[in-house]
Amino acid sequence: MISLSLTLACVWALVANILAMTPSRDFHWRNAYILITVGIPIVGFVAYQHGPWVGMLVLAGGCSVLRWPVIYLGRWLRRAGRNTPAE
Repeated sequence: MISLSLTLACVWALVANILAMTPSRDFHWRNAYILITVGIPIVGFVAYQHGPWVGMLVLAGGCSVLRWPVIYLGRWLRRAGRNTPAE
């Protein structure tokens, strides 16, 4: 039997793919923010119901769909790490 959390994760992935196929003036950034806001609790719910390994698999799937926000976050963190003063 499939659980509610995995059903929500599949619906999230379906909506994310449909949104990716629609035209957008802001290069889908508004959609990405909404998907991130809705997706984080879903990943937590999956991890709560099925354990951390399945939660990490769902997180990896979400990161593959939202790869550009993840790339920009990595660049920002790398830049922030270089700007810290040495102690």
